[in-house]
Amino acid sequence: MPSANLPLLYVTPPSGLPPSSPARSTSSMITPISKKKAAANALELLHRWPEPNPPENWVAAMTAVARDEVDHLSIVTRLLARRGGKLSKNHRNDYANDLRALVRAGRGKEELVDRLLISGLIEARSCERFHLLSGAVAGDPELAKLYRDLWASEHGHYKTFVGLAEEVLETTAVRQRWQWMLEKESAIIQRQTTGPRMHSAA
Repeated sequence: MPSANLPLLYVTPPSGLPPSSPARSTSSMITPISKKKAAANALELLHRWPEPNPPENWVAAMTAVARDEVDHLSIVTRLLARRGGKLSKNHRNDYANDLRALVRAGRGKEELVDRLLISGLIEARSCERFHLLSGAVAGDPELAKLYRDLWASEHGHYKTFVGLAEEVLETTAVRQRWQWMLEKESAIIQRQTTGPRMHSAA
């Protein structure tokens, strides 16, 4: 598998992954509710297209992300069932909540750009963690393949969200905002509590 190849300013060390059994890591690192939320986020953004002229590929891109996340939800749920994992309805994500606090709410296209960039950040950080996890479970081919597949999908999603943001506002302004958010994300991920979660601190 290729390197993570991500713009994240804080790189999670392999030693920072929380130790857990394959069954536990599947249920706690990739919770079905997190995939459901990711699909819902894409569908919500689908209806937030910028007026008067949304990017030509807006609907196709958002529906593709939502479809991927629903597919992941199905795969993870089936894997959990086979391995005796327990589904949970609760999934508090302080990392995502802290990032969303950066949104310039009520500011039209600026708010939309922020929502797209934050979605991209969450996908990029998940992508990095899946890259590390795929190596950590090399002795479990099924789980390693799942993590590799999720790595590839999340990488594509991160690029999609950032690319769409650059179609909403002028590219230079978006890239400046992206760099600022990367700096904020670096601090946010490091102040999370530790534990077997996708977005915990290392």
